[in-house]
Amino acid sequence: MNLTLEEAFEKLDEMAEQLESEDITLEDSFVVYQKGMQLLKYCNEKIDAVEKKVLQLNEEGELREF
Repeated sequence: MNLTLEEAFEKLDEMAEQLESEDITLEDSFVVYQKGMQLLKYCNEKIDAVEKKVLQLNEEGELREF
């Protein structure tokens, strides 16, 4: 999967709308839910990777990763 976080969040929003629809079958809702959970996992991993790259300013004014 090679989506930006913004694209992933858009897809999650679309999936939520599908799940809220009265026209979706139970079987389809399980498929959408499963894909949504995989997408959430991808988002969490992407956010974790970004957090590790965030630089922190130390007392001497130097940047260091945390």
